[in-house]
Amino acid sequence: MDHAAPADRDQVRRFIFENRPVRGHWVRLESAWRELRAHASHPPPVTELLGQAVVASVLLAATVKFRGTLTFQLQGNGAVGLLVAQCTHDFRLRAVARCDAAALRGLPPEARRTALFRQLVGTDGRITVTVEADQARLRYQGVVPLSGTSLAESLEAYFASSEQLPTRVRLAADDDHGAGVLVQKLPQEGAGEPEEAAGAWESAQQGIARVTAAQLLRGNAEALLAEGFSGHDLRIFRGAPVRFECRCSQGRVAGLLRALGPEEVRDVLREQGSVTVTCEFCHRPYRFDTIDVEALFSDSLPPGGSAAIH
Repeated sequence: MDHAAPADRDQVRRFIFENRPVRGHWVRLESAWRELRAHASHPPPVTELLGQAVVASVLLAATVKFRGTLTFQLQGNGAVGLLVAQCTHDFRLRAVARCDAAALRGLPPEARRTALFRQLVGTDGRITVTVEADQARLRYQGVVPLSGTSLAESLEAYFASSEQLPTRVRLAADDDHGAGVLVQKLPQEGAGEPEEAAGAWESAQQGIARVTAAQLLRGNAEALLAEGFSGHDLRIFRGAPVRFECRCSQGRVAGLLRALGPEEVRDVLREQGSVTVTCEFCHRPYRFDTIDVEALFSDSLPPGGSAAIH
């Protein structure tokens, strides 16, 4: 049963320990996660890993002040060669996974979760986080090796290496939900006695370690944080909505086909009966029939086209 309040679905929320150098972010996805996967199908282990990557991109975007797009990319030499999750400053999501079908079929169904992570991503890989600001044309990139036995541990290593902030992360995903929570130790200026600050951080680490995947996926923010960080004065801020939004569109695809030129597009039309272009990110197919193709290259007719699954 899903115990989360409707207001907690597809939300990211910030929280702080009052008068202590500890902050955190919580996220839970529902409709956005299902819409992201509407035209894609992966085996359960890949779905879970992709969901965790999507949640990670939201948590990362929530910790950075920017206007633009943050890209979280995982590259490895295992069954999943590439995961890319993108989140904008206003929490619009899209993501894609590239897998080796033969390697996925070879995964043992009884493998432990920690062992399965390494079989999915391989023994040699890296995480790359890229922030591209829209207005200032600035680009920041951090790269760290894949480490540990989970994506959460690899994300913790990224924060330690690239941000120099001690961070603890929990991530979870299934077919219906993606969720995560992150706590960070901030610089101590004005945060009271060092012993109290150290105690708050130790308590925060213990609290996040107690959070289970089931609690993340099914619980609401207030109850989860109150239980995980009991004994602390928490301030939980109003949530920001998270939604799926791919950049593909009928107009963009029409422009791509026009750039190919009428001869090449009509050759495909003659061979296949229609021209279908599938978005690499969301896997949504855009189908153009004979009338649509002629409209693309006619000054007198508007470009058409209809989306269809094939």
